[in-house]
Amino acid sequence: MMTMKIRLILAGMLAAMMVATPVTAQTLQPLDRIVAVVDEDVILQSELDRAVANVTAQYAKNPERLPPRNVLERQVLERLVLVKLQVARAASTGIRISDDELNNAMGAVAQQNGISVEALRQRLAADGLSVAEFRNSIRDEMTVQRLRQSFGQSRVQVSESEVDAALATQANTGAQYHLAHILVGLPEGATADQIATGERKVEGVKALIDKGELDFAAAAVRYSDSPNALEGGDLGWRSLDEIPVAFANLLKDMSAGQVVGPLRGPSGFQLLKLVETRDGSQAAARTVTEYNARHILIRVTPVQDANAAKAKIDTLKARIAGGADFAAVAAESSEDANSKGEGGDLGWFEADAFGPVFGKQISGLQDGQVSAPFRTEAGWHITQRVGSRQTDVTNANQRAQVRETIGRRKLEDEYNRYLQELRGEAYVDFRTGANAAPANGG
Repeated sequence: MMTMKIRLILAGMLAAMMVATPVTAQTLQPLDRIVAVVDEDVILQSELDRAVANVTAQYAKNPERLPPRNVLERQVLERLVLVKLQVARAASTGIRISDDELNNAMGAVAQQNGISVEALRQRLAADGLSVAEFRNSIRDEMTVQRLRQSFGQSRVQVSESEVDAALATQANTGAQYHLAHILVGLPEGATADQIATGERKVEGVKALIDKGELDFAAAAVRYSDSPNALEGGDLGWRSLDEIPVAFANLLKDMSAGQVVGPLRGPSGFQLLKLVETRDGSQAAARTVTEYNARHILIRVTPVQDANAAKAKIDTLKARIAGGADFAAVAAESSEDANSKGEGGDLGWFEADAFGPVFGKQISGLQDGQVSAPFRTEAGWHITQRVGSRQTDVTNANQRAQVRETIGRRKLEDEYNRYLQELRGEAYVDFRTGANAAPANGG
């Protein structure tokens, strides 16, 4: 099973808050009414206005790419609906963001803006946005990310044969592609009329792009049903192993700037744009220093306090200094069950594999030398460096990168289908704009 990295998304909506709130602070307060009911939750006019203002701020240098206000509100409202649904699903599965995690995230936002947390609070207050609202926005972002991570861990697997095939493809082509797409979504089990309507819509969008009446990014913001619509449909850089086979075969004959489609996929009709290509065949060489070492651990526990543990480790260090064999002492006295039977042998590892404190001790020793007693979270240690070597990990590093990219592509495909199911099963009642009617009942 692939391990997905936890990644906090603080750009986009959150970063834009810092820009957008001065413009909207005075207009938000009187408009606080319900604009949508999402299962047991609601979306307020103030939430919608703030989110629209955030998107507008992101496009401040390219306002022509934004659709009319009513279309933008519809896109943003759909995104808010998906956030509400994901947060609710996360809560039902036991996902919680602790206050400590939230405080750390607040610190990260402040650091990104080059200010202290207190200065961030003052700026929010000056801009008319409460700290509670801002924290709730961050909590929602973190919750959605945690749900996505949990989904990936349970549903996304990458086999060694898939990695081998991707590496073979990279060796043959080496190209990476910067892509963008527009999705005209179809519901699960779409009827013939729904399919025909979707096809007419996507063909109309393609015609607007071909005639030069809209550029691709603007068309994505206005018409795409994909979660990345408000980013102009940008999919970023991808290698062939990250691209569905049907698209990968087309890319080989496309030139930069070209748009192809409509293409029918499991989620609906798509238009695909090749923005640019680059050569990604050369893997960055990486050589690391690895160490072979033994260690002895005396744990600090409720029964054995730090002073008692330190006294024991001092005694063992004295025995070794007096000529006792390190491995024999470790086998007799170490409290690390994993290495005790091997005479304390930890095998070959990179310096920080067991934490920075341990790594500093190892890297500071000569081969054969024994450290002074030192403390980690586990307890008191002494360690003996047996040897060191330079290891080329380029291939292992490349395999890890390929495994990550395949997993990311699989996760995106699976999670987008999951969001469609989540949206289709939900009760959503819009109370504003052209969609002011129940979207679906449940």
